[in-house]
Amino acid sequence: MAIITTTANYRDGETLLEALVAYDDSLTDYRPAVLIHPTWSGRDGFVAKKAIQIAELGYVGIAVDLYGKGVLGSSPEENAALMQPFIDDRLLLKRRLMAAYRNAKIMPWVDGHAMAAIGFCFGGLCALDLARSGIDIKGVVSFHGMLHAPDDIKTQPIKAKVLVLHGNDDPLAPREDVTAFEQEMTAADADWQLHAYGNTGHAFTNPALNDRDSGFYFQANANRRSWLAMQNFLAEVFS
Repeated sequence: MAIITTTANYRDGETLLEALVAYDDSLTDYRPAVLIHPTWSGRDGFVAKKAIQIAELGYVGIAVDLYGKGVLGSSPEENAALMQPFIDDRLLLKRRLMAAYRNAKIMPWVDGHAMAAIGFCFGGLCALDLARSGIDIKGVVSFHGMLHAPDDIKTQPIKAKVLVLHGNDDPLAPREDVTAFEQEMTAADADWQLHAYGNTGHAFTNPALNDRDSGFYFQANANRRSWLAMQNFLAEVFS
């Protein structure tokens, strides 16, 4: 087995974007694809590693670009400035997400009828918004993602199965947001589940973070358990 990585350019209007694509070149047939939505810093090394790990599971891993080719944040202030326009305008975010989705469907290794999406932090919100858009996608997984529904878009009938992997002490997804999300998914008659990890804050999958005062820190057990939960979920939705 050899995992190959390459890049694929695509556009959202005038914005040039660049996805990173990872796949196992020992497989010769079409295979399911998993869109991987990054944290607020953009399509960086963290999400590239996740694409490779997804490819090792036998899928095509596609690390989505949200900000533009070569655009990355290098500090919390830059990250916030890059992310905030999409938080403020979820229609803009939806358009950007759909550009990545359409690009992925036509990739040569991808079974366009077997696609899923995952995301981390801001990317978790992105994965959930894909489900809320009503597109034909098998499932979405949010890792320590923000949960609040958009105010400017009506949720469409949700076709995707939904898995939320949540730190119980996450300051970016407080209890009221969790309750509202549960009510939203139930009202939409979605096939949804939420796993809450105790004594766990935000960004629990990122070994580079250890700021317990802010609630942003790595939690090894939650990281391991959430990745296993995702694997089981993908096996189910692609079966």
